[in-house]
Amino acid sequence: MIPQVLVPLAHGFEEIEATCPVDLLRRADVEVVLVSCEPQLEVCGRSGIVLKADQFLAETNPELFDLLIIPGGPAVFELRKNPSFISLIKQFADLDRPIGAICAAPLLLKDAGLLENTNFTGHGSIANELPQMITDQAVVTDGHLITSRGAGTAIEFGLSLVEKLCGEKTANDIRQSIHA
Repeated sequence: MIPQVLVPLAHGFEEIEATCPVDLLRRADVEVVLVSCEPQLEVCGRSGIVLKADQFLAETNPELFDLLIIPGGPAVFELRKNPSFISLIKQFADLDRPIGAICAAPLLLKDAGLLENTNFTGHGSIANELPQMITDQAVVTDGHLITSRGAGTAIEFGLSLVEKLCGEKTANDIRQSIHA
């Protein structure tokens, strides 16, 4: 069965952190579904790039997905105010499904209560709120959580997600094909 991945988008998402993992996962023949957290399907990233989501978050059943990927960017700070989004993260955790979070998105993992006794990383700008994060690794995997530092680590993050779902060989094949 083809793995399915959920990528929620809200205005202000970091484009590289969303599109890079999506691209790499699709190269691995994974089905990736973009969902809008906004009232419209078109979602504008922090650099003004508009992506059209496949469906709305409210229409999404988390049980159908094998992995949740949360991009960072200014959108994270609005999503922190959204109890239904925090509930979505908790649902994935309760289902023992992997969750990827990059840049500022580990703040959402914190809000969902998932970072206690966990190794993780994130963007340096959130260190004041998450002082225990690892700062010298591009990607940190601990159990079902895969975290990454930011836009500059998006390729490593995406390849780690491919490896989690499809195995080391597939991730290495894609790594070689893109000269990473």
